[in-house]
Amino acid sequence: MPPEERRERVLRRRLIGLGVAIALLLALAASWAWSPMKSMLDLDTIVAALRGFGQSFGVPAAIAGFALAVATAVPLTFLTLVAIVAFGPWTGFAVALPGALAGSAISYGLGMLLGREAVARLAGARINMVSQRLGERGLLAIVLIRLVPVAPFPIVNMVAGASHIRLRDLLLGTAIGMAPSTLFMMFFVDTIIASMKQPSGFGFGLLAVTVLLLAAGGLGLKRWISRQGR
Repeated sequence: MPPEERRERVLRRRLIGLGVAIALLLALAASWAWSPMKSMLDLDTIVAALRGFGQSFGVPAAIAGFALAVATAVPLTFLTLVAIVAFGPWTGFAVALPGALAGSAISYGLGMLLGREAVARLAGARINMVSQRLGERGLLAIVLIRLVPVAPFPIVNMVAGASHIRLRDLLLGTAIGMAPSTLFMMFFVDTIIASMKQPSGFGFGLLAVTVLLLAAGGLGLKRWISRQGR
């Protein structure tokens, strides 16, 4: 087989691998949300487990567990809330942020390994141009996506790894984008937990506002990305 043909086959296999990995993460994200797996995300159970894990093995082990969980599509917001409840506001923040960044780096590395060269060669000029434009504005793109999570956390990281977005921009954008929601949870954790256990008017109102913000932010992000490809 000629070297060029062999190279094309390798690239296609990597692209297929990237597609399969993204599909699996989407399936996991859907399972955590809607399948019987959702029952595994019981707040009290997970808090007790993480707290015991941290007490037995230390905060670094809790960070590692957080990173692994977020890399397998367990919802970031839920994990952050769990960390804050388990360890208290400030130690919880010290677990959630490094854990999210480590999980981002894991998914980014997988996307880069499987897809960067394959996407560049096989995805077409328009997609590559959008990727390059996003790379030029990588920090802003990641901050917007973290503020308005339009896709599961690890999928965004994998796509970033397969694009021109730099790891530095991904990590910094993730830290900046996570800050508002994490601070909100730190200061209102008791109210949030009470609303989850016994839904109230405040809880439903907060949910409605969140859905509206996600819809508006997702539409704005879609239009912004579309303009990058022109």
